[in-house]
Amino acid sequence: MAAPTPRPSDALPARDPLKVLGVVLAVVAGFGVALQSRVNGTLADHLGSGFLAAFVSFGSGLVLLTLALLVSRRARTGLSGVVTSLRAGRLRWWECVGGLAGAFLVATQGLTVGTLGVAVFIVAIVAGQSVSSVVVDRIGLAPGGVRLVTLPRAVGPALTVVAVAIAMSAGIGSAGALALAVLPLLAGAGSAWQQAVNGRVRAASGGVVAATFVNFLVGTAALAVALGVSVLVQGAPTGAFPTNPLLYTGGLIGIAFIAMSAAIVHRVGVLLLGLGMIAGQVVGALLLDVLSPGATPPSAATYVGAGLTLVAVAIPALLDRRR
Repeated sequence: MAAPTPRPSDALPARDPLKVLGVVLAVVAGFGVALQSRVNGTLADHLGSGFLAAFVSFGSGLVLLTLALLVSRRARTGLSGVVTSLRAGRLRWWECVGGLAGAFLVATQGLTVGTLGVAVFIVAIVAGQSVSSVVVDRIGLAPGGVRLVTLPRAVGPALTVVAVAIAMSAGIGSAGALALAVLPLLAGAGSAWQQAVNGRVRAASGGVVAATFVNFLVGTAALAVALGVSVLVQGAPTGAFPTNPLLYTGGLIGIAFIAMSAAIVHRVGVLLLGLGMIAGQVVGALLLDVLSPGATPPSAATYVGAGLTLVAVAIPALLDRRR
């Protein structure tokens, strides 16, 4: 007697190689975030103002993207597509202001890191981003549509928070006024929303240049306001602009990882994009500490936490089945 032919619903779905590639690119984008943080942090030390450093970073990125629009007809067509989608109601105005989340994150750094410490700040960011990514995927805000909360997709964010807490455990004990942690928590949640709406702008424009330009335009405007307020409250920065050209590459790095995020979010979803970028940030920070001369050597807990973040990303990336 011949064996029954399996029904299509009985077969396990084939793993999507583009999805795996998207997760790898998310990790690379996360490394870009870590590298940009180091560059902008050093620039802020020279300038004496984190707001000014962030404005220079966003502003230089906006200048580069403006030049790209001037020389690329396709990019200008994409930007025209965004305007047309806004007028037709296919794209709503609040989906075009994802850059505000980036500006809020920078402002949160200046407001809370000095009190909370970097360790608690990062744990709060990760917690907000991980939980918000699940919610954003579940309601279908990203262009990839609704993604159900399966067991692997629930375990991944929880394990990521644990991993980052372990990696940063050496600095957690010095934190105070933990009530301030609600600000980076909200900033992390905003980051997940930003990735989703940037993906929608990218879908409306048909390319990443126009979507990235809109993000940088909004973020630069918000940081200009924040810088103006900081000057009114604290006075003008007392530092000087450095001569090292590498310290002005933060905008270029930002273009790379924001464009990459907008390009792959429809394939992997906000959750996997966020987890991949978290893994890239932790591992990238670890590598930068190892390779940078004079840096404090990473602790054993940092190595354990970095490895655990990769496991946290692998669980939903390899075991999840989209339904």
